Amino acid sequence: MKVTALIENKERDGFVCEHGLSVYIEYNDRKYLLDAGTSGICFENADRLGIAAEDIDAAFLSHAHYDHSGGLKEFFERNKRARLYLRKAAVDYGYFKITDTVKKDNGFSRETIRDYKDRFVFVEEDREVEKGVYLLGHHTPGLEERSRKACMYQEKDGEFSLDRLEHEQTLVFDSGQGLVVLNSCCHAGVENVIREVQEAFSDKHVRAVIGGFHLMGLEGAGTMAGSREDIIKLAKELKSLGNFKLYTGHCTGTPAFEILKEMLGDQISYFSTGTVLEF
Repeated sequence: MKVTALIENKERDGFVCEHGLSVYIEYNDRKYLLDAGTSGICFENADRLGIAAEDIDAAFLSHAHYDHSGGLKEFFERNKRARLYLRKAAVDYGYFKITDTVKKDNGFSRETIRDYKDRFVFVEEDREVEKGVYLLGHHTPGLEERSRKACMYQEKDGEFSLDRLEHEQTLVFDSGQGLVVLNSCCHAGVENVIREVQEAFSDKHVRAVIGGFHLMGLEGAGTMAGSREDIIKLAKELKSLGNFKLYTGHCTGTPAFEILKEMLGDQISYFSTGTVLEF
């Protein structure tokens, strides 16, 4: 199994970058895409890496936010056959809502939903989509409180409600030597994502967790939500959950990553554009 970061926030070695995430995965002679960043420029990096978007067999949308779904239009134009697996709630419109009058559309492009809906496969339950490839929804109660802290809301029929994260899903691969878990932003909390996977696969162990941990502040990846003590508490909790590797970036933010690195050492690494992991 090989996992490649097509795009992430930090510039590296001449790759283009943006606030967003896109991951390419090779597994059992199949090729997969997880998310497509904000604009589709991730495919410029794919070209440089010798990865052909038209050869991808299936795509997954981790959640409905623009910095993961914005490049899907470019993907669908390059690839005429791959289906996109997503949660049904992903087509409800998401917002960052700071106050009643200050809100920002944070959701999946209406145009892409309209023009490419025939390529969508809606997933409503946990399922094995192909041999050894699984999609899990969230089952942890009380996730609305995490959305409140992150100012994340959804709008349906003109009504706003706290985002229950029903549009977010976790992608899991059975590597044969443990589970490789991908959740692009872990809005439910990376510790909860790991517990959900451990509960769903009680007979297997987690080998690696890849994705953003949503620890940055509202002003971007150079800021941090919460306190140093909050991040230290999370690091201790992650240690208690098992001896797996963590690869993170994007919405984790630089300050939080540096604290996690202090606490976790070699257990955690930065997953920057162009990074290739093999399992």
